[in-house]
Amino acid sequence: MGGTSVAGGRYRLERPLGHGAMGTVYLARDSELDRPVAVKLLSDAAAGDAGLRSRFVREARLAARLSHPNIVSVFDAGEDGDRLYIVMEHVEGQTLAEVLARRGRLPADEARGLALQAARGLAHAHAAGLVHRDIKPQNLLLRADGTLKIADFGIARAAEGTTLTQAGTVLGTAAYLAPEQALGREVTPAADVYSLGAVLYELLTGRPPLEVHSLDDLAKAKPVPPVRELAPEVPRDLEDVVMRCLARNPDYRPPHLERELARTETAPPTQRLPAARPAGRRKLWLALAGAAVLAAIILAVTLTGGHSSKKQEAPPPRPSAVPAIPHGADAQQQARNIAAWLRRYSGR
Repeated sequence: MGGTSVAGGRYRLERPLGHGAMGTVYLARDSELDRPVAVKLLSDAAAGDAGLRSRFVREARLAARLSHPNIVSVFDAGEDGDRLYIVMEHVEGQTLAEVLARRGRLPADEARGLALQAARGLAHAHAAGLVHRDIKPQNLLLRADGTLKIADFGIARAAEGTTLTQAGTVLGTAAYLAPEQALGREVTPAADVYSLGAVLYELLTGRPPLEVHSLDDLAKAKPVPPVRELAPEVPRDLEDVVMRCLARNPDYRPPHLERELARTETAPPTQRLPAARPAGRRKLWLALAGAAVLAAIILAVTLTGGHSSKKQEAPPPRPSAVPAIPHGADAQQQARNIAAWLRRYSGR
């Protein structure tokens, strides 16, 4: 394109970003708002399908109503000559298909976190009445800051029932396709849950749940091996969520996958509190405890007093009473009595 082709007279195509069965995605410049965008030009085969042309712009405009951090925003859609195009938010990053090719399986917490972002985007779309129908690693874009975004809303829906679907072109990789969708039955949000479960299975184990390349292979597929059979380190509760997503019966799949994945987030174990005793028993225990404390205090005081009395010195003996001075018959005798009394008792 070389930066010279223009889609809709407004979007100057600069270089291709990727190719797929439905067409080619280009990095482009919005000349009116002067910002980078991604423009998907549908292939000649897609543009030549009468059923697709009649529904494509309508479905793209429905997708443009979605506004969620985990969904690639759709800005515009239209026709440029004989070709249909859709203008989307340009996401700098890589697809989960590229991540898997480079890294293989991911740690359980990282894989769960990526799937949780996608599940939140899908929940928003489902609440608005839209089903993606083509969730696969190639349609999940991962920005450098870790934000995951779902691409191609509206395109798969617009293509359903056309000759492209019958040829298997728009179905993407059959390994991610819900069984009821492969059989041409009614497609509900549960189909997206199955597909995202298949993506999460591959993120955890390094391989898709089913090794199939066509709808015939899908019909003959064997039961999916449990996640922990291939990746024993995956927590059991996360494995349970993934395997329920892959249930063949849509009714058995989690109706709120984003809540299920949020519950599997690793968290420190909860400490159990001791069970509360009945009020009557609590009062009895308090009374007994108080009595025990009082008894301990009395015993301590008693022992302390007895011990201290042993250490005290014995009091000095009380002095005997001093007799009075005898009276003499005359003054001379009295003087002799006083002298004798002094000699006897003055040394005490």
